[in-house]
Amino acid sequence: MSDPALPRRPTLDLRAFTPARVALGRSGASVPTKALLDFTLDHARARDAVHAAFDAPQLAADLRALGLAVTEVSSQAVDRRDYLRRPDLGRRLAPGAVEALGRAVSTPCQLALVIGDGLSAAAVHAHALALVRRLLPLLAEGEHVALGHVVVASGARVALGDEIGAILGARMIVTLIGERPGLSAPDSLGAYLTFAPKPGRTDAERNCVSNIHHAGLSHDEAALKIAWLVREGLAREVSGVALKDESADRAPRRIGTFLAR
Repeated sequence: MSDPALPRRPTLDLRAFTPARVALGRSGASVPTKALLDFTLDHARARDAVHAAFDAPQLAADLRALGLAVTEVSSQAVDRRDYLRRPDLGRRLAPGAVEALGRAVSTPCQLALVIGDGLSAAAVHAHALALVRRLLPLLAEGEHVALGHVVVASGARVALGDEIGAILGARMIVTLIGERPGLSAPDSLGAYLTFAPKPGRTDAERNCVSNIHHAGLSHDEAALKIAWLVREGLAREVSGVALKDESADRAPRRIGTFLAR
């Protein structure tokens, strides 16, 4: 038993600091009805995000409007059922996609960009185009990093970018992809950077900028991190565990400027 003579500490409202499910309250031995209904709704949103249709043609058209060369491809996963049950199929290009990329690109490039649906097409639709808009001017600053080609990939897993990058002859590949939906973020986008991409690369050889969404990492912050990692990765000819993200240490004033907007 607690000592009634001891002063009671005020309860900290943890929910003011995080969207995570903390301090939900109690109703007898269970949670309040509202907390249960909120959980059920967020779970449904996460499931919907996994099964949402990917509008690759519209995304490709929007990217071309930015002046980018775009090719649409697909993985060996023929439908969403295959994609979810056979992750390996999402890591390899369909035969026709290999030929399409070969026809689209004739010379190697410094940097290529892959945008894939992943586990949340909703995340790609919500954030990919806005992120690319902020990334392009950052790549053009100082020693210009040339973006050679953009590939919109359906049924994509992260490693699909390795095969695409090898076909394009890219020194570095950046893959923007929908992350596994969570109960607090069904539309989270991730960016994966790999130097000298080729099939067989491991996750230890990639850098990841994750949790890009409205309640997480902003488009401006993510663009700064990605641009810094691209430049340093190309300069040092490494990525993954050999490349530590020091973008916040190198450009704190600029990040603060973006956050103030």
